[in-house]
Amino acid sequence: MTTADFHTITAKGISATLDLRVGHVRSLVIERDVKRIEPLHSAPWVDDPAIIGDESLLPNLRFLSGDFFCAPFSTADVDGAPPHGWPANSRWRLLDVTPHAAGGTTARYELEHDVLGARLVKEFTLLDGHPFLYERHVFSGGAGALPVANHAMLRFAAGGTLSFSPKRFAFTPATALEPDPAQGRYALAYPARFTDLAAAPLKNGGTVDLTRYPIGDRQEDFAALVEEATEGLGWATAARADQGDLFLSLRNVAELPITMLWFSNGGRDYAPWNGRHVGVLGIEEGRTFAGAGHRASINPNALTEEGIPTALELAPEGEASVGNVIGAVPLPAGWGKIASIVANGGLLAITGESGERIELPFDAGFLGTL
Repeated sequence: MTTADFHTITAKGISATLDLRVGHVRSLVIERDVKRIEPLHSAPWVDDPAIIGDESLLPNLRFLSGDFFCAPFSTADVDGAPPHGWPANSRWRLLDVTPHAAGGTTARYELEHDVLGARLVKEFTLLDGHPFLYERHVFSGGAGALPVANHAMLRFAAGGTLSFSPKRFAFTPATALEPDPAQGRYALAYPARFTDLAAAPLKNGGTVDLTRYPIGDRQEDFAALVEEATEGLGWATAARADQGDLFLSLRNVAELPITMLWFSNGGRDYAPWNGRHVGVLGIEEGRTFAGAGHRASINPNALTEEGIPTALELAPEGEASVGNVIGAVPLPAGWGKIASIVANGGLLAITGESGERIELPFDAGFLGTL
């Protein structure tokens, strides 16, 4: 699908379509082992003319889909940008599409709005036979710092199992996403800090397992997981047994040290949500003080006090960039939780909790973790 509003790139076994109106990945399609996988979620209203034409709603909400880049992540309380920044709320234009030397395609898109004075280019690469979308965002010039994150979304029609690279701790922010019962509902305790992902504290007492989806009924919740390592490959996976697929999110933990989980399961009652955004999980890889916004992320905060970076510094005379990788493969029979993921040369080795192992073609140099 290539139109004025959408652009698609392809390689053998994979395609990705970008919504040029807002920079959201509208679809990611992987064909592997005679299976077609479409792991990303789009909001149920993205093709509704009444919502699309309602300019009282942010573009990011009207066209909410797939995966998008936030700069700044969350509240933009420094430069007057909309929440999640111009990269998730304004138009991108195609710059070029070129063949990749390893076989495949690279497309580059430019944001039609500066970010703190910087030019921003989105680079998407698909490689033949690789079940991954390699994403990079490159800031040229500009001044200052800002929190950044990628914002992938999955939908679970029948629940699923989550796994992560080792974490130092997890926490919930000072306030819930929907503290007003007239607007919505939440399940987790806010604020809270904990080390066992299987025992996240609930607002009414007790605990819930964040490695299982869902964590509640008709609720909207948010938690941040801080990486244990300070360098190397960080990863998150989501196994959907009913769909028979395994979603993967990969990053360099030195660039993106936290993984944020947005549990969106019918917990918002106002437009455009109207209780119909159900079974959705955001896996958001970031360099940010969770959802506290731009100003809190560039100032001293609870994470920076522990040596965890929460903002990306722009380079007035050069470039600053951040990369991540998302993809999916068929879920091997009997698999659920993942024990480890290791990049080695041109392969990604994934080991299940019972010791089973699969290997996938992977550009290990892309994230700079070798």
